[in-house]
Amino acid sequence: MTPFLDLAGKRALITSGTRGAGRATVELFRQLGASVLTTARHATSDMDTNEFIAADLSHAEGCAAVAEAVRERLGGTDIIVHMLGGSSAPAGGFEALDDAQWQAEIDLNLMPAVRLDRALVPAMVARGFGVVIHVTSIQRELPLPEATTAYAAAKAALSTYSKSLSKQVAPAGVRVVRVSPGWIETEASVALAKRLAAKHGGDIAAGREMIMQSLGGVPIGRPSQPEEIASLVAFLASDRARTITGTEYVIDGGTVPTA
Repeated sequence: MTPFLDLAGKRALITSGTRGAGRATVELFRQLGASVLTTARHATSDMDTNEFIAADLSHAEGCAAVAEAVRERLGGTDIIVHMLGGSSAPAGGFEALDDAQWQAEIDLNLMPAVRLDRALVPAMVARGFGVVIHVTSIQRELPLPEATTAYAAAKAALSTYSKSLSKQVAPAGVRVVRVSPGWIETEASVALAKRLAAKHGGDIAAGREMIMQSLGGVPIGRPSQPEEIASLVAFLASDRARTITGTEYVIDGGTVPTA
């Protein structure tokens, strides 16, 4: 019986693949038969060094090193999944953000995709096929002004860039799509829930509830799991989705209110 999803023979680059949704995506892609190269600043103890390159993608030099590793180890790539993202900006709203903090958010959440696509997508165009998936965030349209203004703005820029790229390369057979997660229950979010619970004298369930309330509520009543994000990404990267391009798929448990 033919499996529903099959990535056998596909070569994939997945950034930020050592934890959370990135790691889940790496593991699922390999289960589905893809050859995967992943990258982060540091390897984990169980990481196969032949399938990993340490690099800081917030700098042009790191992106160049990863692009070269893709060519050397995979001979190119059929799928790029831009998982990298995050924020280290302080709380305090727009007044707390200086130029350096704004630049840091852009360098982490926008420029790695721009630089890696510029290095690797032309070969996809030349071959006439490929898939690029940009992982954005629901905060591009539902920002948290106290803490994530710069992050949300950078993710909004990534979404707009992705749409523009999709229109340019679709005629050449290269698909570009976006995945927009809400709250994902990663190691970092569990730690945040524990800190909130400790601060307010509750348990971890209370901490999770505080996070959901800060987002305006999550109708499904829980965060997404990393494996659920990975499943959506794998479907969009597969031939099952071969006429899907230029669109953004929200996976947020209903967090973003719509008309």
